[in-house]
Amino acid sequence: MKIGKATIPRSAICTSDEHAIVVRGEDLCRDLIGKISFTDYFHLLVTGRRPDAAATAVLDATLVAIAEHGLVPSVQAARMTLAAAPDAMQGAVASGLLGCGSVILGASETAGRLFAEIKDCAEQRQLDLDAAALEVLKRYRAEGRAIPGYGHPLHKTRDPRVARLFEVARDCGSDQTYIEIAEAVERQIPEVLGKALKLNVSAAIPAVLLGAGFPLQALRGVPLLARTAGLIAHLYEELQQPAGFALSYQATRELQYDGKVPDGFGNTDR
Repeated sequence: MKIGKATIPRSAICTSDEHAIVVRGEDLCRDLIGKISFTDYFHLLVTGRRPDAAATAVLDATLVAIAEHGLVPSVQAARMTLAAAPDAMQGAVASGLLGCGSVILGASETAGRLFAEIKDCAEQRQLDLDAAALEVLKRYRAEGRAIPGYGHPLHKTRDPRVARLFEVARDCGSDQTYIEIAEAVERQIPEVLGKALKLNVSAAIPAVLLGAGFPLQALRGVPLLARTAGLIAHLYEELQQPAGFALSYQATRELQYDGKVPDGFGNTDR
């Protein structure tokens, strides 16, 4: 991404004067507060337009699907941060979000980019989706790139959230193109990797969101927004029922030191 040459900062998101606050061209108090759901407001903020019914249903479903997933590393980091600084919930939320990257939550964006590549390949080379998926996957393999959104340490068949998200997208009449691409990738993975890896939620999310017209470059924001809600829940629980130090103690108990020690270290007679 190139650094822009603009010398005047510009934004089309929000402005205000003495009497009104305007967000994406609408009066915040008159048109939005009490009249729009947070899901629809998020869509409006990001895209500049209110979602249609299909986009609302799909976006809402993805936010619910990914908000909570137990004591994953980002949640543990947040809870231990709050245990150490109970007056700084904002720091604890930030620590949890900073732990979200290519392994946790970020795979939705990279899977979306994979699907976009396959769609472009199919259109430019006039291939069916399976052939285009195979071509792109072989390129990923040759370049040593991981295939995002497939395989799960617990759900060896398809992640159960996949079927439900796809069902929501079908029921609301959303475009199915990216779902078809995601399933084509699943079919072609054994040819490329020599083993079957099934769809997980990180591939289902971009498949349904892109079909509903959500922008590719904003995809990562959806799981981040969703997980923020889960983090706040964990942090509230941490204040009521502390677990942060217990998590730290458990890690210490399991730790096996395998580095060097000075002579005499551990000698109880010294």
